[in-house]
Parts: sequence; C-alpha cells; structure tokens
Amino acid sequence: MPPRKDADYMDIDSESDASIPDDDYGVGKSKGKSRAKAGDRRKDKGKAKAKENQPYTWEASYARSWETVQEDEAGSLQTSVEELLARGRRRRLLAPAAAVRRTIIRHLILLLDLSMSMLDRDMRPTRFDLMLQYAREFIVEWFDQNPLGQMGVVGMRAGLGERICEMSGNPQDVLKAISERHKLEPAGEPSLQNSIEMARSSMSHLPTHSSREILIIFGSLTTCDPGNIHDTLDSCVKNRIRVSVVALAAEMKICRELCDKTGGQFGVALNEGHFKDLLFELVPPPTQRALTRAAGAGISNPAADLMMMGFPTRLPDASPPSLCVCHSEMKSEGFLCPRCQAKICEAPTDCDICGLLIVSSPHLARSYHHLFPVKPYEAVMTLENGETAAPECHACSRPFPTSTSTTAGEGLSPVGRYRCLECRNEFCSDCDVFIHDVVHCCPGCGK
Repeated sequence: MPPRKDADYMDIDSESDASIPDDDYGVGKSKGKSRAKAGDRRKDKGKAKAKENQPYTWEASYARSWETVQEDEAGSLQTSVEELLARGRRRRLLAPAAAVRRTIIRHLILLLDLSMSMLDRDMRPTRFDLMLQYAREFIVEWFDQNPLGQMGVVGMRAGLGERICEMSGNPQDVLKAISERHKLEPAGEPSLQNSIEMARSSMSHLPTHSSREILIIFGSLTTCDPGNIHDTLDSCVKNRIRVSVVALAAEMKICRELCDKTGGQFGVALNEGHFKDLLFELVPPPTQRALTRAAGAGISNPAADLMMMGFPTRLPDASPPSLCVCHSEMKSEGFLCPRCQAKICEAPTDCDICGLLIVSSPHLARSYHHLFPVKPYEAVMTLENGETAAPECHACSRPFPTSTSTTAGEGLSPVGRYRCLECRNEFCSDCDVFIHDVVHCCPGCGK
C-alpha cells in the first residue's frame, strides 16, 4: 500500500483554510471564522449536556426546611423556637374578644381543581400533588376541630363537576376517596358553575340550623361554564351558602365576587407555606358578630332555633351481629338510635329511619370550645416576690427556669411563666401552647 501524503492528515479546518484564496480579507480572518464556528459547536454541545443534567426548576431552588432554622451566636435554636411561640401568641391575642356566634354543626363541600393547570411545577413537586397532601391534612384537622360536621368532595375537570365523595361525617371515608391518586388525574379545563351547582344540590336538603359552606381550591385562570355563572352566585346567596376560594395562580374577578357576596374568604397562595396557612384558616367555624341593642337598632339577630339530638347507646364488639340501617351489612359493633332503636355504624350522623341527629356527648362537648375559647394567658414579665412564686408549672409540674431570658420576643415572658386571669395559676410556655391549641380547657379553673 502506498504511503499516505501529508495532505491526507490535514484536518477540516486546514482544508477549508487552504481552499480559501488570499483575498482582501486575508487568510487570518478566514481561519478565525472557522475556529469561531468550531468553538460555537463545542459550546452548544456543552449547553445541551448541561441541560440534560440540570434538575427541574423547583429542584434547583429547593430550600431544605432545616436550613430555615437559624442558630444564635451560642449555637442554640432557642431564638427560632421563641419566634414560633410569639407568632402563636399574637394569633391568639388578635382573636375577636367581642361576642360572636358560630355554627358548630357544619356541612362543607371541598371543590378540588383537577384541570391541566394543576400540573404546573411552580409549587413543588406539582400543584396537584401539593393540593392532595394539604387536603388530607386539612380533612384530619377539620374533623378534629368540628366533630359534628360533615364533608363531601367534588372534583373539577374536563368542563364537568365530578362527585368524588358523598357527604359523610367519618373522616376515613373522605380520606379514602382522595387516596386513590390514579382516579384523580388532571384533565381538561375546570368548570366553576357545574361544580358549584353540584355542591349546592348536595346541600339543598340540609336544615337551617346547620351551616352550608363550599371551599374551592382553584389553580386555573379560566372556567368553562355552560351558562351564566352569576345566576349560580345569586342562588348561593339565596340559599345562604358561604363560598371560600384559595387560588394558586392569580386573583380572578368571579372568584372574588363569589367570596365577597356570600361572606367567604378569598386568598391567593404566594408559596407552599402560605397555601397551607390560607387553607387551615378555614378550619374553625366562621364567626358571626352578634348585634348589640344599641348598634342593632331595627336590626335583629338571626333566630337561634332549638334542635333535637339523641345520644346513642354503644354496642360492645362481642355483641351478636345484626343488620345496620346505613350499609345493610351484618356487623357486631355500632350504635343504637335512642328513638327507634335502629342500628347505625358511626356517630355523629342522621338516623336513616327516624331522621334524628345522633351525636355522642364527647363530640358535643368538644364542639363547644369554639364558642367558649380559653382566654389568652398573661405573660409574667418580672417576679415581684420570688419567695411566694410557684416553683413549678401547674399543669406538668416541671420546674420553671431560674434565669431570665434577654432575647424573649414581643408578647413572651422572659421568666417562662404565663398566668391564667381566672384562677391565677402559672403555666410554662409548652403548656400554654398545648392548652390553647389542643386541650381548649384550663386545668386550673376548668374554663
């Protein structure tokens, strides 16, 4: 085989440079152009490779929750804990102190946006996944704070309203309905009118003493309605249905009108934490300020109707199986209606035979903490008489700190003591939070 010539080993750039005649532009500029093109190709390949390895936008800006907690100069987290406690105390102090009316028997329809806009990743991992996660937490907290309430779920997708869960007083039924994610895959556009009409028809038979509420989690900027949605709005106002909206994208005029005219709350979520705050603000029953005689001249308060309730008899688990009236199944455990002796599976509920509202006494007692909340404790700022001061917390019997904190936030006690205004007993900061947020009853005076 004959040996190759040196020209055979010439690269492409050299061949292209050799083929270009020496004109007015010069050979140097031609070589510069070809090298620039080769450099651009290498840059494009590098950008493509970097794009393949680049994570999602929400992953690139992901902030770990433990990184938001800041340590002080001594390496302690006490400052961050005190900020959380101060935030909770400010919320309790800002609660309305005037006489308010609340409805303890609530009926809520949760409207979930299942349109394609819920697949956006501006909220990690997606709006849809975050909505389901917060919806589960909201359902558990809502039933814990409203044991006499009932909830149903309606989905909005493909221009229709889809009933996901019937009205139920059992949180497990509602959680089971939204636990199957493959049945809730987003599709198409939402329809506010169809969904609200379906929710309104579900609450048309409810008595006047119970509240009718609709909570909409809306992530779209459009709505596909078959008719005039303002007619639906007028129907909600006529039927006294309170509509609240938590928007994930931006404010829509029709959503604002739905909330303003029906007395509901409207908010646009700025981030994941704000989304959860807006959602959990709707857990307590809505307040209705009572009108005084001076301010309410010529205006009467809504009538307070008396209603009949029944306290059922709980059957032991070892009792003989019998047929329940709610599911027509043979079960051992359950409750007996005090009026007609029909067997039901759960309480609170309405008896399917006689229509009596069946509740348990613990549920009824727990619902009253919304009407008579524990008054905020007074923060003890200084110990005037250290010898007679209580050495330990009245609730948990844990000794109070002997040192005084110099970094206590606004509304916090520098000595770690909080005093009840009724019984004058003193409690620690942990018991202060636990009593107001969980127990809802002062251990000292029982109020």
